[in-house]
Amino acid sequence: MELLCNAPPHASVPERYIFPPEKRAAMELDGVDGPDDGVTLPVVDLNRAALSGDEGLRQRVAAEIVRAGKEFGFFQVVNHGVGEDVVRGFRDAAAEFFAMPADKKLPYCSNDQSKPFRLATSTTYDRGETRYWLDYLKLQCHPVSDELVQHWPTEPTSFRPRLTEFSEAVHELAQTLLRLIAEGLGLSASFFADDLSGGETQMNINYYPPCPDPSLTLGLLPHCDRHLLTVLSQGDIAGLQARHNGRWLLVRPVPGAFVINFGHQMEIITNGALASVEHRAVTNSAETRMSVATLIMPKMDCRIGPAPEMVDEATNPAKFSEFVFSEFMDAYYTAAASREDVLECFRIHEN
Repeated sequence: MELLCNAPPHASVPERYIFPPEKRAAMELDGVDGPDDGVTLPVVDLNRAALSGDEGLRQRVAAEIVRAGKEFGFFQVVNHGVGEDVVRGFRDAAAEFFAMPADKKLPYCSNDQSKPFRLATSTTYDRGETRYWLDYLKLQCHPVSDELVQHWPTEPTSFRPRLTEFSEAVHELAQTLLRLIAEGLGLSASFFADDLSGGETQMNINYYPPCPDPSLTLGLLPHCDRHLLTVLSQGDIAGLQARHNGRWLLVRPVPGAFVINFGHQMEIITNGALASVEHRAVTNSAETRMSVATLIMPKMDCRIGPAPEMVDEATNPAKFSEFVFSEFMDAYYTAAASREDVLECFRIHEN
């Protein structure tokens, strides 16, 4: 497997990475059709110390999260309780892994999606031949167990302890967010606990080396997430774009923040109130960019459908039928991550 992170710098973009004009990123590097129109993602201050004892503040923050979610499907959180040393420690360890010589990484290279830890490169577009400009790690990261840790690399030596620390902290943050989202929607605080968020937590570490001509390439396809909630550390370099009112908005990095977005399961459970929004990654020519996405998943045998509290037969009838999460996963892969195609499999149409 030929990894971009081990290849010498390219003077031009190889043919297999060049997208047809209609598939290229619409946003130019100068901000055209992008973030400079005055629209930015909300930044929510969780202020966890105050949340623990101030019910009024907690309700206001919960309402702020739901408001941001309804408008954008994305928001950023600060004062989230995950220490900067924890975030930086794991990001540094992951960067060290990608920087290792190719022969040290070769044992982890695989396209077998059943592996709990694997390294791969350049997913293809619409099952065609054009390839995305990235290498990536896909791994299971929570719950942490001795058996799971054995699949993680022993080099760099900091990788296992830093991943354990980061995974535990982000899992706690995700549960805090889910409680706040539930309360903001008028559900019980524990609504998303247990089966709805108790599946094996996955992590995607996407590594985008500098690209000689970003206008010809994409880092990651436009897609919506298939799970419940994503907690993203995007670092200090912009590259994530989210769809909003027909435009692609650049998610500008906020120091110390995590980017939060909803997956299809959240959209279905809330009967469309909190939508899963399409997003993608663009490349740049100057710097390597690395993002770390933690994906909160239901259990595979969990039954999912609109929450009764989110349905009103007269004014807001159920938009989706019930299903088992494993059925949704099958439909997602069949639909090649297409938002409308996968939701159509479970949408209820009025007669």
